[in-house]
Amino acid sequence: MDTNNLLKQLLLIGIGTTSLVAERLREVTDEWVKDGKLNPDQAKNFAEDLMTQLKLDQGAFEEQMQRQLRNVLQDLGVPRQAEMDELRGRLDRLERQVRDLENKLWR
Repeated sequence: MDTNNLLKQLLLIGIGTTSLVAERLREVTDEWVKDGKLNPDQAKNFAEDLMTQLKLDQGAFEEQMQRQLRNVLQDLGVPRQAEMDELRGRLDRLERQVRDLENKLWR
């Protein structure tokens, strides 16, 4: 499982959702202005405040999703990148040692 790809997909879903919310919010505030419920400045401020809050919430949501994904991967026994790098290094050292021993035997 490619965790980077999964995270990218989750982030894109979040961005797409935010775009849809922004578009719908614009439509609703335009309608409120047209109906006289809000003046244009109030509508603009309302939309900006709401989008700012959504972006803050989205950042927190993304962080929470990343934490949960890391926990799930850990529970499944999927090693972290640092662990894989360490194992690759150990494997490289062992392969060198085996080659050195083989070379000594054939001399």
